Amino acid sequence: MDFIKRAGLYLRQKIGRTALITLVMSAIMIFVLAGIIIQSAAIQATNSAKNSAGTTVTLSADREKAFASMRKSQSSSSSSSSSSSNAAPAAITMPSVKIKTAEKIAALSNVAGYQYSNSASVNASGFSAVTTSSSSGGGGQGGFGGSSNSGDITISGVSTTAAETNFKSKSYKITSGRGITAADKNTNNVVIESELATSNSLKVGSTIKVKTTDDDAKTYTLNVVGIYKAKTSSSSQGGPNMSDPSNTIYTSYTFAGTVNGDTTSVTSVVYTLTDSSKEKAFTKQAKKLISSSFSLTSSSETYALLMKPMKNVQSFANKIVWIVGIAGTIILALITVLMIRERRHEMGVLMALGESKFKIVLQLFSELFAVLVLSLVIAGVAGNFVGSAVGKQLVSQQTTATQSTSTGAGFGGGGGSAPSGAGRSGQTSMTASGSQVSNLKTKISAKSMAELGGLGLGIIAIAVVAGSTPIFRLKPKKILSNE
Repeated sequence: MDFIKRAGLYLRQKIGRTALITLVMSAIMIFVLAGIIIQSAAIQATNSAKNSAGTTVTLSADREKAFASMRKSQSSSSSSSSSSSNAAPAAITMPSVKIKTAEKIAALSNVAGYQYSNSASVNASGFSAVTTSSSSGGGGQGGFGGSSNSGDITISGVSTTAAETNFKSKSYKITSGRGITAADKNTNNVVIESELATSNSLKVGSTIKVKTTDDDAKTYTLNVVGIYKAKTSSSSQGGPNMSDPSNTIYTSYTFAGTVNGDTTSVTSVVYTLTDSSKEKAFTKQAKKLISSSFSLTSSSETYALLMKPMKNVQSFANKIVWIVGIAGTIILALITVLMIRERRHEMGVLMALGESKFKIVLQLFSELFAVLVLSLVIAGVAGNFVGSAVGKQLVSQQTTATQSTSTGAGFGGGGGSAPSGAGRSGQTSMTASGSQVSNLKTKISAKSMAELGGLGLGIIAIAVVAGSTPIFRLKPKKILSNE
């Protein structure tokens, strides 16, 4: 009778013990598999988000230096306040990016494309801006450099809306007509929000008029070529004096420059790189073409923040695999030791009949291998459900922790200036990207099952060797005499 047949007979004879070991092994395999598929899903989500986002570098005014210059002006104003009690408060002066300089940087190697962003503030003429009531009282202050003649319509000038942050993140979606394209350069074509369109009975093909906010107001006629829908309203984020987000209209960056009286500059430029590994080299070359009043901000910092929940989940899943694997090995080894001690007489008889210790070990291994196969089937059925539930909980916790951290540091220094309303856009981008990476798609793959099977074989091998070694050190006579 060979060892495989003996293994089968033992498993059928001891059906209760076999069921107990199967239950223990299945529990171990389910949690190990859950860790493996969570880890795999986190890696895939991270790589997918990284590939879809791309690496970008933003050229804009250096806010830290602008604030430092403002504080210096305020200090000078306060020192002379004794002679002039009604001195005007200092305001921030943000330098604009010259288009010629931006084009020189765009000509550098490793640039896949670039997006101009420009902004202007105007007043509606012949139509009404969307108004939002607020429960908070008081008018509020505009903050540093707040403009008293800010209009009720925000013009966001871009190269194309397809490359704009909100549209890329799917927070904004074109519902009628088309977006702004490169062909709209030097035109008065605009894309308006659906709420603004509905409240004024506007549609694609309509024309609207806006006026500049200076004393010598100029009127511009704009052609509506598209209507977009904002998924979420962020009216409460801008503060008491901020216009409703529905009052943001998108145009070509050239029109925003025309309104501002400067067609040679833009507020900021975002460069998309072809190779993220050469980001530092690109930044080094670009810095040679700009003055110290400007900064180059890479998306890698934002990307690292967005990816932090997935990195934490990946690390936790790796710990699950190791902890459950080690604990499972110890548990199975203890069970095997107890099982072999109960079978001392059986082992002694087999050894006395001339059966080799190696074949007896193989019998024990075959028994646990049969249990392992059944446990893998059970784990394959239940592992995906457990992994999905655990994964969602982990991502939810990690995302909440990361958002709390980022909220606390949300108004730190550094970074570049953004157009009017860009703070809102930046917030939307972060939220959209965060929601993208927080969707953990867990599924069982052939690779996951192969990893689980290999780890299971290692566990039962260690358990058998650890459990049988104390018995097989003895001679058959010694084993039988101790019965």
